[in-house]
Amino acid sequence: MTVYVDDAVTLWRGQRWAHLMADTLAELHAFAARLGLPRRAFQDKTSGAHYDVNAALREQAIALGAVAISRHTDRELVRAVIRRAKAQGRRESD
Repeated sequence: MTVYVDDAVTLWRGQRWAHLMADTLAELHAFAARLGLPRRAFQDKTSGAHYDVNAALREQAIALGAVAISRHTDRELVRAVIRRAKAQGRRESD
């Protein structure tokens, strides 16, 4: 199983933000906890289950083993990860 973090491109509140996603919700929550993210930060949406991470947390996630994916160069992988995240949206557990 794998945890992924996409490009930090979304500008919000003066920072660039990325999405932390994973193959399973359990893995996603465990990894987010390692980053110090509270469970209330979880975005349980039908658009895709994820945590928002700023650019600094994105780098920390990569250092902890998350796979960096780019919507510019890894298009098929990004599509597959987003499909899984959408399927996980609104689920309690995996």
